[in-house]
Amino acid sequence: MTAKATTSATFEQDVLQADGPVLVDFWAEWCGPCRMVAPVLDEIQNENAGKITVLKLNVDENPDLAMKYQITSIPAMKVFQGGEVKTTIIGAKPKYALEQDLAAFLD
Repeated sequence: MTAKATTSATFEQDVLQADGPVLVDFWAEWCGPCRMVAPVLDEIQNENAGKITVLKLNVDENPDLAMKYQITSIPAMKVFQGGEVKTTIIGAKPKYALEQDLAAFLD
């Protein structure tokens, strides 16, 4: 996993005040699909450096943010830009499907 972690303490600076789009992967250690999607997100970040930042947020360790952003199932990914949620992706998907969902941020 190369994606950096964010927490309740760093979320404002890491995500809400970031310059470009930030994909936050809401996940948990016990979640199998979360572990399946992690390397795909790493690939997308590595191939699109400078276009989008991928961060991971452990919902078990940061329940306040999971509640604030209404995370009811994981994996859930939200793309933030300018401090606002621009898109939400629910569930583990293959790389091409994630790239389609993120196309507006990867151009």
